[in-house]
Amino acid sequence: MITAIVMIHARADSIPETAQAIADIEGVSEVYSCAGDVDLVAIVRVGTHEGLADLIPAKIGKVPGVRGTDTHIAFRSYSSADTEAAFSIGADGD
Repeated sequence: MITAIVMIHARADSIPETAQAIADIEGVSEVYSCAGDVDLVAIVRVGTHEGLADLIPAKIGKVPGVRGTDTHIAFRSYSSADTEAAFSIGADGD
């Protein structure tokens, strides 16, 4: 599975509607509105790089209100929850 983080510039007057429309696209797992240099951040998970090519410019980029995107492909995932789970394997004595 390929995970990409998509930074999205959106029209200020349509951020909630734009975010919901993006969230409704298959392959988009989460959309966050945020402060800073971008208006929205979407987490995308697809099976192939071709899937990214189809999803980001052809679907996300064409949602009304989207002014532009910047995509970052994730190589590896790190999380404290994953680390805690790994260290607790077999800790219950089973």
